[in-house]
Amino acid sequence: MQLIDTHNHLDFPPFDSDRQQVIDSAIARGVERQVVIGVYHDHWERLWSLATAQPSLFATLGLHPVFMHMHTPEHLQRLRQWLERLQGHPKLCAIGEVGLDYYVERPDKDAQKTLFEAQIELAIEFDLPLLLHVRRAHADVTAILKRYRPPRGGIAHAFSGSYEEACEYLRLGFKIGLGGAGTWPQAKRMHRVLKQLPLDGIVLETDAPDITPASHAGERNSPVFLPDICHTLAELKGVPAEELADAATRNTEALFGWESELNRPE
Repeated sequence: MQLIDTHNHLDFPPFDSDRQQVIDSAIARGVERQVVIGVYHDHWERLWSLATAQPSLFATLGLHPVFMHMHTPEHLQRLRQWLERLQGHPKLCAIGEVGLDYYVERPDKDAQKTLFEAQIELAIEFDLPLLLHVRRAHADVTAILKRYRPPRGGIAHAFSGSYEEACEYLRLGFKIGLGGAGTWPQAKRMHRVLKQLPLDGIVLETDAPDITPASHAGERNSPVFLPDICHTLAELKGVPAEELADAATRNTEALFGWESELNRPE
């Protein structure tokens, strides 16, 4: 089984003590590529150094709505400078994690929207997909995306909305990112949505070190757990795990413009 973790935070401090072991263990379990996500300006350098030092890692750069208190107008300009410098680099695969988060206490919705729209414009200008963070804001996110229509689409990360909301993202050219949240027995709505989603609309993720799957309750989440997530989601969907893994991998490769490794010789 070959898998791609489309969303994790492997550069974060919880992995400082065993990061290389996690990378090696993930590869041994079939997680051949991982996308490590940028969330604020001050960690882009660390993230980029990690991705360029590891053949299996790829990077995104973005300004996350949860960290609005850390972002400045200068950081948006710095993002443009990074994108100009790295344009066409095979290790840079998307802009993200970007979007809207109305779950945070007293969200400044206007400021979030302004930042989100600026990053959509950058994604269009630099021909990159978007990796979306959305909490309690699907209607506003899809309304904004309909205005801009970013041609490369992207991923609705850690999706937990309704089937109708999922269809809105699919119609806009986005894939639905599924991970550990859907493996929990109490995630009944997500189970119903999963059964209805087309295989060509799904990609897999861990969001490590967060959103641990039910099979590893109480542990730090890890890209090593992606095969377990895949098996559980496949069982819930009623398809073989290999079929879900292959579909998710092909969807990810198509989204990022990567050459397929599914049919390479062992």
